[in-house]
Amino acid sequence: MKNQLVIYGATGYTGKLMVEMAAAQGLKPLISGRNEQKLSELGEQFGLDHRTVSLDDEDGLSALLADAQLVLHIAGPFSATAQPMVKACLATKTHYLDITGEIEIFEHHYTLNSAAKEAGIMIMSGVGFDVVPTDCLAAHLKNRLADASQLEISIAAGGALSPGTAKTGVESIHKKTIVRRGGQLNELGKALFSRTDFGRGERPTIAMSWGDVSTAYRTTGIPDITVYFKLSTAIKKIMSIPGWVRSLMGNSIVQRIVKWQIEKRISGPTAEQRAATTSSIVAEATNANGEKARSILTTPEGYTLTCMTSLEIVARVMQGDAQPGFQTPAGLFGADFILPFEGVERKDVA
Repeated sequence: MKNQLVIYGATGYTGKLMVEMAAAQGLKPLISGRNEQKLSELGEQFGLDHRTVSLDDEDGLSALLADAQLVLHIAGPFSATAQPMVKACLATKTHYLDITGEIEIFEHHYTLNSAAKEAGIMIMSGVGFDVVPTDCLAAHLKNRLADASQLEISIAAGGALSPGTAKTGVESIHKKTIVRRGGQLNELGKALFSRTDFGRGERPTIAMSWGDVSTAYRTTGIPDITVYFKLSTAIKKIMSIPGWVRSLMGNSIVQRIVKWQIEKRISGPTAEQRAATTSSIVAEATNANGEKARSILTTPEGYTLTCMTSLEIVARVMQGDAQPGFQTPAGLFGADFILPFEGVERKDVA
């Protein structure tokens, strides 16, 4: 019987944090990735077995997953890493989880629903800060306003970025913002601004491409979805980049150079920074009559919450709480899945 947990991408910022928290919970995952030296050191630190496998090694991935019930895939950007891993999971009948927030990955994995059902496995992307808290909040609002036709999610996520998150961001600088309208994904022709009260008065926000325009639609069926982020200093700096520079960022060579610089310069938030940081998420649903429901969710810092929610979903899947096919977090576990985690509070404000 396949009963092993594999954590792939274990040596990155989030990967190491995930392994540390998993070990603290008494889990014994098989850790994997591309860097033998880093894996060996990490395995020795926590008393875990490791296996070095590249994502372009199909035979190696098959051997890695031979005894695995579940893989928790953490190696991003997922635009480059998800396809070979999910392909291997389908071939070896291994449940697949990842922590992506990339719309294209959610949409592609949705198309694998039938293949996953045939293989008897579950594919669930976005089991971290992207998109568990927002997906649960979207489901909660759908429960409050059953005929909602519009959903707006606004996020104020504090704290520094990990190298992986920063590299994923680089890939999207040159792209247009994606929203959902009439059930279909649409690209905006220009920036879309709004204002949101996160609890201390209204703050300016800007629409961003975020995984919920895919997952919240699958979870709730609400046809019009927009995700906004608080207009932070970092986002303002990105907005100030000239258009021709953004276009240049779409070049693969330029992206490789920038990502190389990110690896050298960005290390991610410290434990002290994570502990001192919280995030706020406001969501508002509206129906055709103009009736509204509005709720706010406060959570721990994003990387901390990612490990908390991911490992809880791992535990549930390992215990048999998995549904074959493509699933979303709140679609399977419900709107209240997020509430028991330490530091999480939900309030209905309208």
